[in-house]
Amino acid sequence: MSEAIHSLLNENGHKAHPGLDGIEGSFPMDEAVVEHMPEGTKVITAETYGNSAWTITGRIQVTLPNGEPKVYFLKCASEDHGRTMMFGEFTSVTTIHGLLPGLVPAPHGWGKFKVSPPDTYFFLSDFIDMDMSAPEPIQFTARVAELHHKGTSPNGMFGFPVTTCDGKLPHTVEWESSWAVFFAKLIRGVLKLDIETNGPWSELEEAAEQTITRVIPRLCGVLQSEGRQIKASLIHGDLWEGNVGTHADTGDIILYDAGSYYAHNEMELGQWRCEWGQYLRAKVYSKNYLRNFEAAEPVEEWEDRNRLYSLKYNLNYSGGHPGNVTRQTAYNDMCFLCERYAPLDTIGKYDPQKDPNVTGSKIVVHGEYA
Repeated sequence: MSEAIHSLLNENGHKAHPGLDGIEGSFPMDEAVVEHMPEGTKVITAETYGNSAWTITGRIQVTLPNGEPKVYFLKCASEDHGRTMMFGEFTSVTTIHGLLPGLVPAPHGWGKFKVSPPDTYFFLSDFIDMDMSAPEPIQFTARVAELHHKGTSPNGMFGFPVTTCDGKLPHTVEWESSWAVFFAKLIRGVLKLDIETNGPWSELEEAAEQTITRVIPRLCGVLQSEGRQIKASLIHGDLWEGNVGTHADTGDIILYDAGSYYAHNEMELGQWRCEWGQYLRAKVYSKNYLRNFEAAEPVEEWEDRNRLYSLKYNLNYSGGHPGNVTRQTAYNDMCFLCERYAPLDTIGKYDPQKDPNVTGSKIVVHGEYA
């Protein structure tokens, strides 16, 4: 992905706001962004806010036509992949907002800067002042489960109408009636990206193939067999704790940076067991979630499905962060699942000392995953 978008932050205020006069601050603004605000809005300041390796983000203060102040949040990314990211997030947030207004910052639009190069795409939403400490478990999990209950696929299938992203990496979201088929394609997609980033690893690739061809059909296929059915639920798609806050004024739970698709609802919780989790790994969150949305049958396989679903997030993280330990974690989890459901002598043995859910090991994320 091009890093051209970050060069815009090195411009001075005059260059950052071509065609727009009187704006303080150096965060890039463009007439195309203002067109998504009420006609007659006056932009006062445009300042950098937050950190990301894949995008730039800003806090935009304006005066509305009626004289009231308002603050927007503006995210920008460059070139074709930036377009995919911004359109995907806009579509995700718009879909969630349509179901549960207030769960996400209200979206106002997306588009392309009129000034280039670089080709710059943006997503504009409300700015919300948030407390980023651990959310209250009962309220948080009830809202997540409410999203999963209310968010129903328009065609009953798994997928999404547009490509969305987890971090900088695109999801494979073509519609499928089978969850096992959809999830296998999702894993193949992140595995390909991981290998492109980190290079070949024959043991990982062999374990992944066994997982895709044998474990997924067993663990996911059973969910839609012998009369069992699962709902294709709208999920946030990147629900780690860096994308959760509590509204500073109302105390409401706020989710942001969505990369949604319609999935088995339990897919959302696969990320909660990953090593970058500082508090969502605590059992109080999954236990309270399951009080609002019961585990699918077979209930006794919930923990193994949770481990299986975490593969997508760990491989995705590894694909965006060369050399990261999450690649080894994903391989170790594949070995565990293969030993239990589809033994294969040519891959390694599961090692509990390399399992962060046994050792409690963590990695620190510095905002770049969002």
